[in-house]
Order: sequence, then structure tokens, then C-alpha cells
Amino acid sequence: MKTQIYKTKKLGQYIVFACVVLLVTFFEACDVLDKKPLDNISDATVWNDETLIDADITGAYAQTTVLVNEADNVVSANKSNFFAIYFINNVSDESKSASNFAGNAYRFKFGNLKIQGGLLEYWERPYNIIRVLNELLERLPNTNVSQEFRQKRIAEVRFLRAFNYFAMVKRYGGVPLITKVQHKSDPESELRPARNKEKEVYDFIISEAIAASKELPDVIGADDWGRPSKYAALALASRAALYAGSIAQYGTVELDGVIGIDHNLASRYYQESYDASKEIVSSARYALYNDDADKVKNFKDIFLKKRNSEVIFARQHDGSDKEVGGAGWCYDYFQCPYPNGWSNGNHDAPYLEMAEAFEYKDGSPGKIKEEFYEKDRLVTMDELWQDKDPRFFATIYTQGTQWQGRTLNYYNGLILPDGSVQQQGSYEGVLANGEQKYWVACGFGVMKYLDESKNNGDGSTAGIFGSKQDFIVFRYGEILLNYAEAALALGKTSEALDAVNQIRTRAGIAQLTSIDVDKIRQERRVELAFEGHRYWDLRRWRIAEDVLSRNMCGLKFILDYTTRKFRIQKVEKIDGATNTPLFRHENYYFPLTHVRTNQNPNLVENPGYK
Repeated sequence: MKTQIYKTKKLGQYIVFACVVLLVTFFEACDVLDKKPLDNISDATVWNDETLIDADITGAYAQTTVLVNEADNVVSANKSNFFAIYFINNVSDESKSASNFAGNAYRFKFGNLKIQGGLLEYWERPYNIIRVLNELLERLPNTNVSQEFRQKRIAEVRFLRAFNYFAMVKRYGGVPLITKVQHKSDPESELRPARNKEKEVYDFIISEAIAASKELPDVIGADDWGRPSKYAALALASRAALYAGSIAQYGTVELDGVIGIDHNLASRYYQESYDASKEIVSSARYALYNDDADKVKNFKDIFLKKRNSEVIFARQHDGSDKEVGGAGWCYDYFQCPYPNGWSNGNHDAPYLEMAEAFEYKDGSPGKIKEEFYEKDRLVTMDELWQDKDPRFFATIYTQGTQWQGRTLNYYNGLILPDGSVQQQGSYEGVLANGEQKYWVACGFGVMKYLDESKNNGDGSTAGIFGSKQDFIVFRYGEILLNYAEAALALGKTSEALDAVNQIRTRAGIAQLTSIDVDKIRQERRVELAFEGHRYWDLRRWRIAEDVLSRNMCGLKFILDYTTRKFRIQKVEKIDGATNTPLFRHENYYFPLTHVRTNQNPNLVENPGYK
């Protein structure tokens, strides 16, 4: 086996340390440091050198693109669609795509996920990664490295392999479980394996995560930040077991168990999720971030302050130019308020329904009062959003939001003193339209993860990939919500209520006096908004056919010249008169596609795809 040695960067960054050429070419060009002829690096050297072993592991992390908001491809300017980081938001009921560069995902919202596939694909890539990880697991026990290093890296590899399988099973259901390196001499049944049952895949993920948790360190040092701790592995078990429990409770078994899990097993999986979640909670290693008395700023800072008390596992970004080997990403650049260096911004436009999902501080429903829509009614933004859940302002920007020393204006039209509405130009120095993307957007943008200090006017690659916010894969807030959902399913009502109320107290809104599944789902919707959870939640609860097959709304603001207040209008069918959202029953699982079933005739296609 020949190995190429490249300039190293910190663990968790996108440019990797190394690649094993025999298996797959993973990486973009880097500067070679080793002066020794590459062909002379022996197999023994590779597998007895901790740095080279870490190179393969880091390469696998770099290729596990789903660690970053479910991105199905490398977030790169020159080789892949770097809008993949937004796709998971655009196919949920959280937002539409308002960008000139909408990408391929948004169209799938309208019943277009069919046998050809194309949505959030994750098949060939993870199997390439899994091959590398399987070889590491076969080789590491016999390497001449320290026992401590060997033990930690074996556990880490098991965690990462389980994470990749979890990304697959929630897309496709049962997939072939490949746990050893395949060779051309292997039997045909191993080279072209059939799909395992969905239950078997979930059992594997959960057992591997639990096993890894027993070997991984409790605390990750500064030099190893970006590697999983014991609690990251438990967080994976918490999430995966919760999904399995939901599928058992709400789904049906088809294809002899290739998809679906027996209903009688729901409690078992909820118990596993509960146990993993409770171990994290009981450890007291993590806490809800609550350092700032200003509840809006406090919630924003969860996603801006690195390595805070809530972060269990994150993919790191340092804001450096990706095109010269850095580890920035483009999230801020296209998610920021309009404009940016490409005359874009406001990529994701949250629906009015998403804005209204945030309650008022007293716990009352967050819907806008009907009287505010009366034709002659003028309102200020303070009146419109008064006493709103602070998480609303930390998650969403809208008309009147202060950003980088200016007021954002989404208004579309100017009410003149005579009552007429001017749509173009200006009147006595006041523009008829605001600068934000009122023409395609819903009246809202996504604030979560945005760094107000970042210059998004720089159209160079350094500007595009200059975002330095770490993407949080697992955080304590999610674990409390997993804990609550599993506890409720097991009849532990008081524990479920307490966990949700911890979240609400930190948010700055009224505590609940009772708990049910709808209240937990509501809390997940607002607490975890735009973190890559909502689409999968709707699927595992088997309510996506209803929730994602509805026309959504936006909000229009019209500025009154005289009072500087606004007339507001609900905009129906904001996705377009002919674009009716549609989630089909078969879409609870993605298609394997003709390409894959033709390559491997032992793969059975998911039901409903022809």
C-alpha cells in the first residue's frame, strides 16, 4: 500500500492529513512535506506511526460531510455544490430557498423525490469512508503504538463508523452492514451484499456507540478538540435510539424488516435513548449555556462562542480561506442579510409559520393577532413582536432587526399621505422598497450562527469561506429534549416535564405545568430550528405527509410614510401558485435508485419507487 503524506492541519478541518490511494482518493492538493520518496514508505511504517494513523482517521472525518448540517457533499468552491449545507432547511417546513443559487434540494419539496433520487444522497461516500475505518479496525490491534493511543483510536473509529451508518439508515432504512474490508476474492454475496434489516442497522449503531463510550475519554483536551469524547458517543446513542423508538412506534414493517421496526420494540429503544441521555445529564459535564442575562444574546452565543458549556461535539471552522488549505465555511456568507459580495444573502427564508411557532413569553401561542391584519391597521415592529420568545430574535431576523449598525428593511411599498401605495422609486427621500429580498423572501432570514462582526461584502474565496463558527453536531439542549421524549414514552412524566422546563427557563419563557408529546415536539421545533433536525423529526414521527404537504405563508410589510408604522399582509402560497408542497408516503425512505440496484441486484428498492 502506498501512502501520500500531506501538510497537516488541526483535527476537524476540511483539508485532511493524508489519503490512502489504494482505497480512494479523498483529498484536494496539498503541499508535500516528507522529502523521502513516497514509494519507499512501507506498509509497516504507515501502521506503526501514530501520526500516519491519525492521518487516515482525520481524512475520514473530513469526508463525513454530514457532520455539517447534513451536507451530502464537500463544502467546497471548486469541486462541489457548497449550498448543500442549506438543503436540509429547505426541504423542511422551516424555510424556502430565497437564493439566486437555490441548488438542487428545494425542488424536492414539491413531490419530486422519485426513483431517480438526488435529495441529500449519502451512499457511495460513506461506504468509501467505512472501508477506511474497517481497515483501521483490522490493523490497529496489531500496530506497534501505545496501548492508550490504540484503545482511544479504536473507539473513535467505531464512533465515526456508527455515525456514518446512522446517516445512511435514517435516509434509506436497512442498508448493507459491512464491518470488514472487502477483497476481490471474497464471495459474490459479500461483494454485492443484500440490505440488512433496519432493526439490525440501528442495533449496530447503538451498540457501537455505547461500546465506544466506554473507551473514549471523559474530557477532550485542547489539542484534541474535535475528537469525540465518551459523551459524544452517548449522544449518538441517545439520538439513534430515539429515532429507532419512533420508527417502531409510528412506522410499519415492510420488505420483511428491511424497512420498519416491530412495534413491540419501541419501549426498548426509548429505554436505550433514555439511559444514554440520563448518563450525559447525570455526569454534570455539560450544562445549558446561560452566561448572559440578556436572553436573546445568550441564545445567540450558544452558536458563536466556541467550546461553551453546552457543546458536546462540533465540527471546527477557523475562518481561514478554504482555497489555500484553511477551514472556513460559507454559512454566514449566503445566510447573512442582503446584500453580500455576490449581491445575494438571505439564502434561507423562514416561513411565517416558523416565526409563529415561537410562543410569547407567557407561554401563549405565537400567532400574529388577527386584528393586526386589518387593512387600516398600522403597527410598529415592537407591537408586532412584543413579548415574543427571546429565541425568536436570536434565530430569525426580519423587518426592523438591527444588523451591523443598520436597520434591516423588508418593506414592499410605501403608503403615501393620500392613502395610495407607491411601489417604485421614492417619495420625498423615502424609498418605496427596502433593501432586503422582499421580492422572493418571506419577510424573514435566519439569524442563528451568524457572526455580526464578519464582513460578507468580500466576494473572494477568503470572504466566502470566512465563516469561523463551529457547527455543533451534539449539544446539551438536544440531549435534554431527547431525554424528555424518551422519558414521556416510558411513562416518566415528571422527568420529561422537568427536562423541557429547563430548556424553557433558559430561553426566558413560562414553564409548562403539564407535558405531552405535542409540547415536546413544539419545543424541539423552536429550540433546534435550523440545526438539521426538523426534517428528520417529521419523518420519524411519520407526520411529514401532513406537515410537509401544505402551502406555506410569508409576511409582507408596507411602510406608512406619515407614521413610519407598517401595514402587514399575509402572503399565501409563498412558494408559488403552482408549487404545492408534497411529501409522498414513500418519501419516509429515500430511493436507492436504479443506478445502485442495477450495480447490485441483491439490493431491493424501497416501496413506492418505480
